[in-house]
Amino acid sequence: MAITEEDVKHVAKLAKLEISDKGIAHFTEQMDAIMHMVEQLDELDTENVPVMVHGLRTYNVMREDKSVPGTNRELLFRNVKEEKDGLIKVPAIMDNGEAGA
Repeated sequence: MAITEEDVKHVAKLAKLEISDKGIAHFTEQMDAIMHMVEQLDELDTENVPVMVHGLRTYNVMREDKSVPGTNRELLFRNVKEEKDGLIKVPAIMDNGEAGA
């Protein structure tokens, strides 16, 4: 899968990044090289390779999962500025997709 300058421009727009034309060309080359390396992984025979999520052997040290009572809801909501339907209402911090791009 070849990465085009249009792909890089689209990703930059989604990420709300301003990239110069020279930078677009540079990132296109880099992203294309990365995609080529990832595609090479498809050629590897992984039939008898065990599934791993980490390069080192790790062991979970977990405590017993016990239910404990939480903090009183009325006490928690004393400092809440605005609530709606029993939930804390906060101002929006993100726009809706590409609309604000």
